[in-house]
Amino acid sequence: MSKTSDTIIAAAKTLRDAVNAMSFSDPTAYVYNPLDYAWSAHERYLKLYATGKKRVLMLGMNPGPFGMAQTGVPFGEINAVTDFLNINAKNATIGKPPVEHPKRIVEGFACEKSEVSGRRLWGLFAEQYQSPKAFFKEHFITNYCPLVFMEASSRNRTPDKLPVTEASPLFEVCDAFLRTLVEQLKPKYVIG
Repeated sequence: MSKTSDTIIAAAKTLRDAVNAMSFSDPTAYVYNPLDYAWSAHERYLKLYATGKKRVLMLGMNPGPFGMAQTGVPFGEINAVTDFLNINAKNATIGKPPVEHPKRIVEGFACEKSEVSGRRLWGLFAEQYQSPKAFFKEHFITNYCPLVFMEASSRNRTPDKLPVTEASPLFEVCDAFLRTLVEQLKPKYVIG
């Protein structure tokens, strides 16, 4: 572990705890926090890959239901996480959110559905760089917001659709985490 990853892990814990204390109103019916129930996998991701300076920091908006919601890893398509990133059931555990939507059950590494964006993103980097070490030497990927929001129908709801009274405090803690990432990783480029 590095001083950089230690600082980022501490900031991720602060973010996790801050968003756990928040509540959201209709039409948001379900909120998953993978930094909570999939902390083991997320912490492993940070320990392994949030080390040292990076040339490029890439941001997703928030987790997808079949990516980070399942694995705790940004854009965390199952095969990419287990095969390319080497984060799996042997070295990380995935729990369950307190309340699950029946159409969006968290199955962790056993999930058979694939997140298309994660498969494409990590597939490209696996092809271009051949190893996580080569990719993460100059790059890091995270989500701006760690939460999954769903309506009663199971429809995904993005953070920008939240009422201002809910979005403002959420964005404040997400901004603080992003500032820590930028301070620690010192990227030349931040791409969102």
